[in-house]
Amino acid sequence: MSDETTPPEAAAPDPAAPPVPDAATPGAFLLNGLTIRPGETVLTRLIISKLPSGTVIDVPVHVFRSAEPGPTVLLMAGMHGDEVNGIETIRRMIRRGQLQKPLKGSIIAIPILNIYGFLNFSREVPDGKDVNRSFPGSPRGSVASRVAHRFMREIMPLVDYGIDFHTGGAARSNHPQVRCLLGVDAETDALAAAFAAPFTLHAELRPGSLREAAMRQGRRIIVYETGESLRLDEHGIELGSAGTFRFLQHLGMLAEAPAPTQATVVCRRHTWLRAKYSGLFRTSLKTGQYLEKGQEYGIVADPYGEMAVRLESPISGYIIGLNHMPVVNQGDALLHVAVEVTPG
Repeated sequence: MSDETTPPEAAAPDPAAPPVPDAATPGAFLLNGLTIRPGETVLTRLIISKLPSGTVIDVPVHVFRSAEPGPTVLLMAGMHGDEVNGIETIRRMIRRGQLQKPLKGSIIAIPILNIYGFLNFSREVPDGKDVNRSFPGSPRGSVASRVAHRFMREIMPLVDYGIDFHTGGAARSNHPQVRCLLGVDAETDALAAAFAAPFTLHAELRPGSLREAAMRQGRRIIVYETGESLRLDEHGIELGSAGTFRFLQHLGMLAEAPAPTQATVVCRRHTWLRAKYSGLFRTSLKTGQYLEKGQEYGIVADPYGEMAVRLESPISGYIIGLNHMPVVNQGDALLHVAVEVTPG
């Protein structure tokens, strides 16, 4: 589909002006001081803070509303600024005009939440903290806590469902996968099944994460992971877009969505294989492959040519994450393996 013109940007509200009443129009909601009515498309910006230089840091938020009532879906990426695959996935869907006209309900699309990290090729904000361990945040806390608080105040109250896009970090790549709590809530299970990523992992809630904060408020958010930080994964991006369309179709917000290209493997338990020795690690295996118990999966060698150890897997399972850093220390994670799976 060809690119379309970016929607007009809404002017930032005057902080001193009283908020426009949300009840002025049936079905309207208030975001960033703006009343956004059914059927409207708006781009607004949440002002977070300023850099020491005085440069304002703000977060662009796209809102696409149908005239028909329905759920509000959040599509968000860039929680960690170096995780570019989710950013590109949402950017591409916006630019191609694929989100602008939901059949019902509303779509809130945030390509980058952590603008600080994006500017600095970093996972964290300048104070070194992780935004995804800082929810629900505080208006008087650290930078990460303030970003989380602004999100919880402005965005979360509007959201019913969401997809939080992530990418593998620290020179590790993830095979395209959805992460959520499986077997706890039937609706979340159905959303993950509708997305139909190659792998769906049961992932416990982490304290301070967006998923945990959403769950506490009865809002259902799944995580989509693909690729490696600071590198675009074209296959994973396209799978992410297709999964998003199926997610929206499941909620009645799109009429059509592409069929999955493969059955989903559901993973109830997963673990990392870690380096028993320090040295140079190399492997010929790829993510998505099935690993047999006893199979050689790599070699760790010392850098002086005196020692090389062949690594054999103590378990069987699918490789869903892989370390690409050749220099490893004892205990470093090498392979992420799904060991308790149900083929789709």
